[in-house]
Amino acid sequence: VQLQASGGGLVQAGDSLRLSCAASGRTFSGDDLAWFRQAPGKKRAFVAAISWNDDITIYAESVRGRFTISRDSARDTMYLQMNGLKPEDTAVYYCAARSKSWRMSRFSSNYNSWGQGTQVTVSS
Repeated sequence: VQLQASGGGLVQAGDSLRLSCAASGRTFSGDDLAWFRQAPGKKRAFVAAISWNDDITIYAESVRGRFTISRDSARDTMYLQMNGLKPEDTAVYYCAARSKSWRMSRFSSNYNSWGQGTQVTVSS
């Protein structure tokens, strides 16, 4: 599956953004999906994931309560609603997919399809 991330931008602290990740090539309705982010000079870090059947969502502690991951299966699109943005949320955000598994994963190495990334910059 090919993934296309979009929705990034420059915002102020406290603002909201919604990132989108559209699938093409095939549906990702049977996939676990995730968002990762990479800040300058840092390793790619887990942000959130949603299970193939949307029953389970997991979040990094740093975004829990502020970010919400969701999926619109009819549109083959995944979203990341980001509220209360902070300067430390500044990063390139990547969406990722993998075939459904019995256990959710926070590790980028477990995902085999990636979008190209979208820049989110939060000014203080």
